[in-house]
Amino acid sequence: MDLRPAPGPHHMIRIPRLVLAGLSGGSGKTIVSLGLAGAWARKGLAVAPFKKGPDYIDAAWLGLAANRPACNLDPFLMEPDAVRALFVERAKGLDLAVVEGNRGLFDGGDAKGSVATSQLARTLDAPLVLVLDATKMTRTAAAVVLGCNSFEPGFKLAGVICNRTAGDRHRSILRQTIEEYTGVPVLGMLPKLRQNPISERHMGLMSNWEQEGLEDILSGIARTVADHCDLDRLLDIARQAPDMAPATEALWPPTLPGPKPRIGYVLDAALWFYYQENLEALRRAGAELTPVSLLATDPWPELHGLYLGGGFPETQARALADNIAVREHVRALALSGAPVYAECGGFMVLCEELHAGGSIYPMAGVFPLATTLCDRPQGLGYAEAVVSAPNPFHPVGTTLRGHEFHYSRCIPRSSYTGHGDPPVMALRMERGAGMLHGMDGAVMGNTFAAYTHIHALGAPHWAVNFVRAAQAAREGAALSGLSRQGSALDPLGG
Repeated sequence: MDLRPAPGPHHMIRIPRLVLAGLSGGSGKTIVSLGLAGAWARKGLAVAPFKKGPDYIDAAWLGLAANRPACNLDPFLMEPDAVRALFVERAKGLDLAVVEGNRGLFDGGDAKGSVATSQLARTLDAPLVLVLDATKMTRTAAAVVLGCNSFEPGFKLAGVICNRTAGDRHRSILRQTIEEYTGVPVLGMLPKLRQNPISERHMGLMSNWEQEGLEDILSGIARTVADHCDLDRLLDIARQAPDMAPATEALWPPTLPGPKPRIGYVLDAALWFYYQENLEALRRAGAELTPVSLLATDPWPELHGLYLGGGFPETQARALADNIAVREHVRALALSGAPVYAECGGFMVLCEELHAGGSIYPMAGVFPLATTLCDRPQGLGYAEAVVSAPNPFHPVGTTLRGHEFHYSRCIPRSSYTGHGDPPVMALRMERGAGMLHGMDGAVMGNTFAAYTHIHALGAPHWAVNFVRAAQAAREGAALSGLSRQGSALDPLGG
């Protein structure tokens, strides 16, 4: 796809925008991003929230704060032109966009800082505000800001927000030294909070599915940031961002001709990690999407395909195991030949067993494999794989870019789990851990499952192939139904 901006000033679009970055993970940029998005939304502004990188949980919290679904911008998973085009599509017509960075300001995939937050700010031509953890720091903070402001040629900070400040004297010295020695304006001074308003776990922030009192949490963060940051100056800086050009071509796949197949996607406390763009790409390709639950007892509608995203199935292991009817339904759907696509947590559900907390829980049993929870990450970071075996979703020879973040590992067939032949592994990992022996992407029939998450805009073939396979399943089900009907009316079918 050629997504280069169209020439000509009459095509330009005004999008006020800010990128928030920190010196490292844990600097407080998430709290500041949530607070700014929430404070402006509560003032009646239409805020477009974005998260840099592949993180699902921060993006979900940003969406709640802004009252609008958040969008992930990932320079590793998508080309720069696609990043710009997606940003413009999601933010145009709104009052401003808030982009939360990830890791440190200049931290990227190599020594040159590729795919760093600073590079994303350049791609979006967006002002960048640094969130600085000022714990036990005064004049040194100015040296840090000065270094950041001069580290990359042509890059300048639009402002600084100091976090975890200790008192009025501390804040006074910070403001005076930073502004005097660097010329970078201080736009906020957040106090130390007695505790993180959002609980954390090994995967980062705890998901909103597991938190009570969401409105109180988010309104408290918004009040704190509004009370200690200069919202008017920050908004003025966002409005000074230059206009942006739209893309010359559409981001989305073409709609396949023919009847719409119905693809279910699991959306509950067990599995909820989905990029909105993945779901939209399926819709654009011609699917009718319907949410289903692995935890509820409600009957599912007729499905011609199933998408199981990531999540935390280990937190719902007992409920998943006890819902026997749904487990059997998932297995039957896979055995029917309907396309089933699973990522990470979804893969865990499709295995025979989930080992967690000293217990073994039965799962759907599509793959003769098991997964077990570990104390340390078993796959962490960006991944790259070559498709090495046939499957309905990814052409052989394609290079996929994705990411992994899982504490579970795959257990191959053994004396206590697994039966039948082991599945084919369709992804040869060039970067990342995968499932077994440097491979990922288990395939059985039309079912594909991997620890590797992909983004539909970085793998434009995926949605079209998924919908095409679901169309075939729908046609097969219709023919099967006609055959059964004919047999019931007349043994000869006539």
